[in-house]
Amino acid sequence: MQSAYDPEKRKLLSVLSHSSVFFASLFFFIGVPLGILLISEDPIVKENAKEVLNFHFNIWIYEAIIAVLVFSFIGIPLAWLLTPFFFLFHWVTPILAILKSLNTPDEPYRYPFIFRFL
Repeated sequence: MQSAYDPEKRKLLSVLSHSSVFFASLFFFIGVPLGILLISEDPIVKENAKEVLNFHFNIWIYEAIIAVLVFSFIGIPLAWLLTPFFFLFHWVTPILAILKSLNTPDEPYRYPFIFRFL
């Protein structure tokens, strides 16, 4: 299927959205996918940017849950059990999204185990 949109631009913007999780600054963390969502006209790029924003919101929610568990006496063992899985989820899924965006740019990546707000 031939796309009317530039495949190289699609790859670049999708990868940039998914890789924003690796930036330390909040401006880049949320600003990059939000800017791409607002500026791009490519529907696949927009879907990828929305998915990244949803991923960021979910990460914040999961971090808050783990923090509450850590600060509650009963939740400490559970938090210690969940934390390694959280870190794997937080760092591995964006790498998988980047690889999928590079290999199949005509399909948006869907992060597993997240709630979609946008």
